[in-house]
Amino acid sequence: MTIFCSHCHRPLQAEMSCLPRRAKQAPSASRPLRSTKNASKARRDQINAELQALRSLLPISAQEKERLSYLHTMALVCLRLRGAQLFPPGLAPPAGPALGTELLSLLPGFLLVLSADSKLVYISENVAQVLGLSVVELLAQGDTVFDILDGQVGEDVHKKLLLAQEEPGREVTFVSEMRTSKAFRLQHGGNRVVAVCGRFVTLRWPPSPSTTAFLALCTPVVQSPTDGEAASQDDIFQSMHLLDMMFIDVTESVTYHLGYHREELVGQSWYSLLHPEDADLAAAQHRAVALGAGAGPAAGTAVLRVLRKDRAWTWLRVWARRDGGCITCTCRCLREEEAAHLRARQPYAAAPP
Repeated sequence: MTIFCSHCHRPLQAEMSCLPRRAKQAPSASRPLRSTKNASKARRDQINAELQALRSLLPISAQEKERLSYLHTMALVCLRLRGAQLFPPGLAPPAGPALGTELLSLLPGFLLVLSADSKLVYISENVAQVLGLSVVELLAQGDTVFDILDGQVGEDVHKKLLLAQEEPGREVTFVSEMRTSKAFRLQHGGNRVVAVCGRFVTLRWPPSPSTTAFLALCTPVVQSPTDGEAASQDDIFQSMHLLDMMFIDVTESVTYHLGYHREELVGQSWYSLLHPEDADLAAAQHRAVALGAGAGPAAGTAVLRVLRKDRAWTWLRVWARRDGGCITCTCRCLREEEAAHLRARQPYAAAPP
């Protein structure tokens, strides 16, 4: 049987020259390759020179520049580029470095700015006071907010950010552990729990992903009343009780937090302010403190809801200790998200619904 060519309809045995020549001649083994060792070295030297030039442009001290690896250099450059896109230098109000440092020292946490796709745009320098990591060290974790958060809450945080983006100006809060330095983890037994509270704002018109940013304040969730931050925070008040938890004294700041004057609470029972669903939890804390039961400060710690004078419920984290014939409580006001995070980890009860 004769097979004919589809191009010229001649028998293939008779004519093979009609077939298209598709294959090119293979390179000779003796032909030198373009990528030589010298060429590779020249490219590396060029890349190194470009990185050095970028490093020299970063607005940080010469000492900090010397410590920058290539990874850190590129991370800082990308951060600066994203910041320049959202905050063009011509639109930014002039501010001296001394004023910026002074303002940052007054904040209860650090500032965080994210782009519309959750990329890190700005982290204030005082982040080191909260996490034990500098801005450069934090950027080494990654370039999105999810890279510096506990991975278990990633989906919840993503939903909160989408909700805030759909409704610009709406404030959202999420609580998560943030990555910290090894020295911090050794000292405190783990990463830092931080409450992130912020909203999306349009920086320039028309609104678009390139002109919208998430501005947030990240405040540490105080783990004990002896934390360094606690002494300077305004959301704490103290009360003193008899062993049956009747008020015998309370600081005047309770008026700001709960609306009651000191005279209205003295002689009243602590249980008269508690949410009915938290009575068992408060009683467990009361017994542990009054009888000296439990081990460590956690035995005297609880997250409870108390009734304000305006009939609204407020979340408090209560540290209680026995002083002879009295019980002293240090109370800190919480956001609902902070309360949910802490309730899930306290030993007496499950997290609130």
